[in-house]
Amino acid sequence: MAWALTSVRLTKPMSRCERPKFMKSLYSEQRTWLHGVPASVKLVFLAVLGTGLFFTDQLLTLGASALVCVAIFVSLGRITASAKPLLMGLVIASVLIAVFHLTMRHPTLAAVTVLRLVSTTLMGIALTLTTRYSDLLHVFERVLSPLKIFGIASEQLALQLALMLRFTEHFFILWRRLDDAHRLRTGKAGGFKILAPLTIQMLVAARRVADTLHVRLRR
Repeated sequence: MAWALTSVRLTKPMSRCERPKFMKSLYSEQRTWLHGVPASVKLVFLAVLGTGLFFTDQLLTLGASALVCVAIFVSLGRITASAKPLLMGLVIASVLIAVFHLTMRHPTLAAVTVLRLVSTTLMGIALTLTTRYSDLLHVFERVLSPLKIFGIASEQLALQLALMLRFTEHFFILWRRLDDAHRLRTGKAGGFKILAPLTIQMLVAARRVADTLHVRLRR
């Protein structure tokens, strides 16, 4: 398992908007039309979309929403290739959910749930591909700033939310890298064999972030 730790390096405390350097990102430097949309607009759209979809169970509305989200995602072009592990996860989750509801003889519920999942997940991935960590952090800080009235440290809360999103992204990137490395060595997919090194790297990353935050928040 020692080889699983080699890619994790010590880092200096991060600045206010700096992402930990050992945490990989899906953000693409290749510009698309969605890169030009402010992070605040994209977050508001995702929040409204996610909320709105759960207030309707009309298949026509949900289907139209899913088609629009697929069109937006596809319009991003080549940069979507880096999100393959996330898309695979989406497909697997959709199939499992659909099979479960169909087994329970609820075909309409299966369709409704899958369409909601596809719409929100694709937009979440699109946000990740086209939005910098620092931009997300700035938006969270602005949105949460009124909480200071109640004595809540809004900057700390914003940082925690931004890191939560990055850890999800970091997990899938590590999964892909370890699986690719296993394929190069053995010619086969990693499967459960990469679970141990993946867990180790995620735990080490979490510890690094915790240490960095401890130093930063004590200032």
